[in-house]
Amino acid sequence: MTADTAAPAAAPGPRALTWQRRRASVARFWRQYRTHRPGLFGLAALLLAALVALTAPLTAGADVQSVTDAPGGPLESPSGRFPLGTDQFGRDLLGLLVWGSRVSLLVGLLAAVLSVAIGALIGITAGHFRGWYATVMMRVTDWFLVMPTLVLAIALATVMSRSLGTIVLAIGVTTWPTTARLVRAQTLAVESRPYIERARALGGGHWHIMSRHVLPNVMPLVLAQTTLIISSAILSEATLAFLGLGDPAVVSWGGLLQDAREAGAVSSGDWWYLVPPGIAIAVVALAFTLCGRAVESVLNPRLGVSR
Repeated sequence: MTADTAAPAAAPGPRALTWQRRRASVARFWRQYRTHRPGLFGLAALLLAALVALTAPLTAGADVQSVTDAPGGPLESPSGRFPLGTDQFGRDLLGLLVWGSRVSLLVGLLAAVLSVAIGALIGITAGHFRGWYATVMMRVTDWFLVMPTLVLAIALATVMSRSLGTIVLAIGVTTWPTTARLVRAQTLAVESRPYIERARALGGGHWHIMSRHVLPNVMPLVLAQTTLIISSAILSEATLAFLGLGDPAVVSWGGLLQDAREAGAVSSGDWWYLVPPGIAIAVVALAFTLCGRAVESVLNPRLGVSR
């Protein structure tokens, strides 16, 4: 070999290869996701809602919830000073709507994460261990499936203290059965593959198989399920707040609807008190649903979700 011969390039290490594959996977996912126009619309709406929620302290101000320092009169109609009018205390409804986005989105996200975490844990363990454990877990899941979710959430929110944590817990522990069923079915399909048998033959334990082989294969399903559950969690939070079971010390979209009902906005025709929170709830719930369907279609094209 001559001195001026170029040395061969060093092969990338395992970690570099892993990150390279992940970046390629993310790029491939985004290319496929961009072909779903409803999913792009939902993503744009969610980014706008997240921007509004994050900048609420700057745009609306923390004093927007103050009753004693309300800038307007009770139930003023929309005007140049108050684009969405005022509530029964004279507070700016546009500021309340912006501030309420923080609570509604936060509760929806946390409740969905809790629900999916419970469902994924039960689904993976029931699909892996089987036997009497799987039988018991699936019977418990069936019981939660046949029980009305909203009724269970109302019962939990009634017997516990009125706080955001209670709302998150009430929604999370009552909406996990569907995820558990889906994840268990996917776990059974994964564990029937030959490489799982090879992993067991090489001494792989239960934790190794579930964390290294099963969990990565069910994560796309878990991700798609999370985006779909967030929309229902936001609707559930609004329903509980509308029924007076939310935290009275914070402002949320459902709480605004509850305040409008108590102020008699329905009978008096004060539409500006009712319509904006309802539209905000519907738009965000629809946006999460569109994103969830698009993610589901990209990660599992065999489902045949329409674009």
